[in-house]
Amino acid sequence: MGSWYGRTLELEVGPVAHGGHCVSRVDGRVVFVRHALPGERVRAEVTEDKGGAFCRADAVEVLEASARRVEPPCPLAAPGGCGGCDWQHADPAYQRELKAAVVAEQLRRVAGIERDVVVEALDGGSLGWRSRVRLIADRDGRAGLRAHHSHRVVALDDCPIAVPGELDDVLARRWRPGSELEVTTDAEDRTHVRELSTVRGKVRARQLTGGVAIQHAAGREWRLDAHGFWQVHPAAAGTLAAVVGEWSEAPAGGSAWDLYAGVGLFASVLAGQVGSDGRVLAVESGRRAVSDGERNLADLPQVRWHAGRVEHVLADAPKPVDVVVLDPPRKGAGRPVVDAIAAGSPDRIVYVSCDPATLARDIALFAAHGYGLTALRAFDAFPMTHHVECVALLQ
Repeated sequence: MGSWYGRTLELEVGPVAHGGHCVSRVDGRVVFVRHALPGERVRAEVTEDKGGAFCRADAVEVLEASARRVEPPCPLAAPGGCGGCDWQHADPAYQRELKAAVVAEQLRRVAGIERDVVVEALDGGSLGWRSRVRLIADRDGRAGLRAHHSHRVVALDDCPIAVPGELDDVLARRWRPGSELEVTTDAEDRTHVRELSTVRGKVRARQLTGGVAIQHAAGREWRLDAHGFWQVHPAAAGTLAAVVGEWSEAPAGGSAWDLYAGVGLFASVLAGQVGSDGRVLAVESGRRAVSDGERNLADLPQVRWHAGRVEHVLADAPKPVDVVVLDPPRKGAGRPVVDAIAAGSPDRIVYVSCDPATLARDIALFAAHGYGLTALRAFDAFPMTHHVECVALLQ
């Protein structure tokens, strides 16, 4: 059978799958179709076929629409358009139902756990929430975002999920083609812009406005690198810190680890629990984040910072430990880190995750050490996209 690339298929759309698409089947092959919803009948154009058991397609015509379908608020959220959003064609409540189905499916398939999942909305609605955007300039110097699974740049006139006004100045001017633009709006409504350009093989960063962001969460004011790690949704950092504080229950005078600590948001929560007689080990590989964390938590001497890879630092960390909090990148923790955490014999592990597939994989790895999932909350920290933030308690 030859490539299906460019072929138009009439599909009965099946269940949602991880990654912002739904599953259909044609002639024994799986078709991952975007811009469709479960239960719809669509005509879809195949956009990628590398052979094998599956291909990818975009729904270009809806023959029978779901009752949960809505008109996308952005005209670029369409086949061939911007790849930044996945679910603008679904009403916001249904988006959360789809994400909940994905989390439940990953837990069931990867970790063998049957669990009902509810994805909770954060304050602020589904538009105007994105406080951090990374753009790229096209060949004409216009700033935009990549098309889905493509290097092609889709120039923007506006972005309805960005904080209102955040991108106005950036979109109004021309840039060096290929330049990347990092735009951040902080809690004081100040916009920070950095341009990254490659000249003779070297990446050069030029801070155009701002540079040090002010954020508020966990009862503290934070001053940090505007383009370093911080939650994108304005309500996410405070919400996650509250859940971590509720579930960690680090004992007074006890010990805790905050892994992939960023600037120490969760370390600050743990420090308040263990008190001045306890200790918190904060591990982060980014040296600028460690520097920001040390400065922001200078009033908490019980927090000790280590810059480095988590599994390397934990090899020499004092054990046992009472509580571990980890917030790894999308690739998850993985076996070496899971094994290192289990070697510390914590009573409780609070796992913050931005990817349900790697979360489920790591939950299965923890299960081999005797840890079971006892609580789970999921939050719609990235409305209109397929991303979802989860917090899991393992004991």
